[in-house]
Amino acid sequence: MNTETSRGGPDATGPDADQRFFARQLSDLDFNDRLLDLVADTDIPLLERVKFLVLFSERIDEFFQVQVAGLRRQVVARIKSLALNGSTPDQLLKDVRASLESMVRRQETLLLNELGPALKTENIELCDWDSLDAEDRAYLQEVFDRLILPVVTPLTVDPSHPFPYISNLSLNVGVEVRNRNDDTIRFARVKVPPNVARLLPLPGEGDRFIPLEQALVAFIDALFPGMDVGQPCIFRVTRDADLALDDDAADDLLLALQEELRRRRFLPVVRLEIDSRTSEGPVVRLTEELGLGPDDVYRFAGPLGLDCLWAIHGLDRPELHDEPWTPLIPLAFTSVEREEDSSIFSVLDRQDVLVHHPYDSFSASVEEMMNEAADDPHVLAIKQCLYRTSGDSPVVAALVRAAEHGKQVAVLVEVTARFDEEANIGWARALEEAGAHVIYGLMGLKTHAKTTLVVRQEGAAVRLYCHVGTGNYNPKTARMYEDLGVLSSRPALGADVTRFFNYITGFSQPPHYQELVTSPGGIRDRVVDCIDEEALAGPDGRIVIKVNGLDDVAVMDALYRASQAGVPIDLIIRGICCIRPGVPGLSETIRVRSLVGRFLEHSRILRFGGTGGRPASYYIGSADLRRRNLDRRVEAMIPVADPAAVVQLEEILELNLADDTQSWSLDANGGWHRIPTTVGVATQDSLIVAALERSSLIDESRRAGTTP
Repeated sequence: MNTETSRGGPDATGPDADQRFFARQLSDLDFNDRLLDLVADTDIPLLERVKFLVLFSERIDEFFQVQVAGLRRQVVARIKSLALNGSTPDQLLKDVRASLESMVRRQETLLLNELGPALKTENIELCDWDSLDAEDRAYLQEVFDRLILPVVTPLTVDPSHPFPYISNLSLNVGVEVRNRNDDTIRFARVKVPPNVARLLPLPGEGDRFIPLEQALVAFIDALFPGMDVGQPCIFRVTRDADLALDDDAADDLLLALQEELRRRRFLPVVRLEIDSRTSEGPVVRLTEELGLGPDDVYRFAGPLGLDCLWAIHGLDRPELHDEPWTPLIPLAFTSVEREEDSSIFSVLDRQDVLVHHPYDSFSASVEEMMNEAADDPHVLAIKQCLYRTSGDSPVVAALVRAAEHGKQVAVLVEVTARFDEEANIGWARALEEAGAHVIYGLMGLKTHAKTTLVVRQEGAAVRLYCHVGTGNYNPKTARMYEDLGVLSSRPALGADVTRFFNYITGFSQPPHYQELVTSPGGIRDRVVDCIDEEALAGPDGRIVIKVNGLDDVAVMDALYRASQAGVPIDLIIRGICCIRPGVPGLSETIRVRSLVGRFLEHSRILRFGGTGGRPASYYIGSADLRRRNLDRRVEAMIPVADPAAVVQLEEILELNLADDTQSWSLDANGGWHRIPTTVGVATQDSLIVAALERSSLIDESRRAGTTP
């Protein structure tokens, strides 16, 4: 599908303030439409299309909890600040509503008319109660009596029982019940139990399921004996989930955050999703009780909250999934596996290593370095920034083990990482109990940098080993997210990372670095300086930037200046992109593309120069080119000069720019167009092939008894 809608503002033909940029919220929504394009793509394995549909649903949930909630707060507060495209908050809300309604209708059509029938041909069926025969219904009656009835709790509204609290993203059944003795009509709500499987398997051949809420609706009379039960309605609410944490005023940041997490449960509702078969009466009642208007209601003909479809995606049907991929040991570290090197540290004594996940194994590189550091008696200290990690994190386990072994362990746990706050509080407590020094972040800033420092005694000297990357220390997402990292023992970088940790743990002034570039402040300045330097070269200049988002005005204005000087500029922006490419007199040489595939593109690579005999400079880091990253987060970026690493980075960028299988291009009016397949370049497939070829080289070398 081509997203042809204009992203606000007048015709994009001039450089006026409200014509230069797209609105951030609308650009954010556009990424979701690209996910729906993948749902519709019949060249993608069927259960992977289901995955993209669920990811779409989850991203829309988050969009309401954060972006829509933020716009609503601005409207209520009568804030008149303009968006990048010149829109007011109330105008943006209307534009967002129109875009969302279109996407929800497309989501509905894809689920019911395309995915549903395609699944049925593979003997996988998401059934509706009306389609069930007597045998299925009898089976569900037994399931209801045994499993559901004892768990659910009906709550009736009357003068002594006010309208019940509805938790965020919870699924509910609402119904009117009439007392036969006095004809009193009351509204009742039943929460669909979240601890019971959402999709109930049905007996018989194939994989057949029915949503739990439909079974609850079918037998709801049993919850109200002696009452006349009206037509039930299935609904789901979404609440504002942003935290208003004033860490400047907080004596104890952790306690303040825990209090805010409790308060989050009761923040205003921003969306009501309702089964499309519901009559108008219950909708009016619910909107009144929840403080919503008609524009906050979204009807959907299908299960509400499609995260239940993870159960279908998880079916053991390999022919309907992508070919399985197991990340490979990075070439540089195979000598450790062969016991030619005693440890990762001995490899890093000779060379820097660039790792590219998920093609390179996270567990055999970053995680292995953490494990070696925890157990190595020569390691004196470990320092790390921890933004997000997994529920059973081996990285945290290594840090705990290191602290228990008496090593100095300092960990900055970013407890305000959105939606991971409670998990990170738990990790912070566990690390403190083990004896680690835990820091909860800097006042007014989120620490988003991906950095680790290992201090190791080697004879009379102390050597510093470090990792600087683009992705979180999470082994699970490292198998699904595309990210980069540099492991190094170079003294200059080690000294910089040491100063960086002293800065963020000691709350001192930002130091001067030799190589490391940090934000707030420094990354924007460095990027703008590099762009302006290319502008001086004019058509002989070159800029290629791969990030997840671009909305910083200073960076975009610098790119406009470079374009007006004739510099060829390629931007690979996965998500939010507020710059207008291809506008005469403003951005004629700027091209923007987005790649969305099997793995979530997450790395940040910046390349400047490299044409006309001029050397190219490369950077990787944790920061997107967004105002929040450059002003309100602690980020880290480093130059990459190692020849082998530079070749690898250039290969990644060239593949991204050549991809014509899962890429989209952005036009001057904000429309995203899927790039037609002509050559058939698939970036992620090509990188898998390259990783396998490196592995084959290793195997051949082993058989020949030589080192690759």
